[in-house]
Amino acid sequence: MRELNSVEEKILDRTLYLIGKMGSLNVPIRAIAKEAGVNVASINYYFRSKEELINKTKEFYIENVESTIKPLQDETLSDYEKLHGFCENVMDYCIRFPGITILSKEARIAEDPDSLFLEIIRVTDEMNEQLRSVLLRAYTLRSSEVEVPMTILYASIVHPLERILAEDKKDHFLLDDQKRKAYIDVVLKMIGDLPKHL
Repeated sequence: MRELNSVEEKILDRTLYLIGKMGSLNVPIRAIAKEAGVNVASINYYFRSKEELINKTKEFYIENVESTIKPLQDETLSDYEKLHGFCENVMDYCIRFPGITILSKEARIAEDPDSLFLEIIRVTDEMNEQLRSVLLRAYTLRSSEVEVPMTILYASIVHPLERILAEDKKDHFLLDDQKRKAYIDVVLKMIGDLPKHL
């Protein structure tokens, strides 16, 4: 994706936010303009069409997912640190973009997915595969045992924030960085304490 100026990035940021908030790619341009604090003409100037705006938003999403999984790829970190860093990134991303699962869902249900939807599927699958690999090592699991911990991990780091933000709870403890890190520690310990026969 080409280098963006601050106005373009803010428009993309707010578009992705509204996609999550509304649960759909069908976000009105006027709503995006209002959320980004720009006029409709600015959106037309930078993106020429709604289709181009949505495509750039998909690219922006892909870049954000790729940055989210960097801790899982960092060989200088222990497996625990990899998991913790990944969880922190995902939770930060959920706060910034409620409903981050929307683009992934839309990509998977598209009847004729475009190249960007196919790339979204690819990076999401890569993220899941890397997470699966680190979980297997971190908790000395067999392949048949990893789905429950993986499901619990995602449910613990994505769902609460989507609910908190949907309900506009501005004072929830998970919105505080330090408390969120402590929460991640609890989640990772809980996963380690799961019986392996699940």
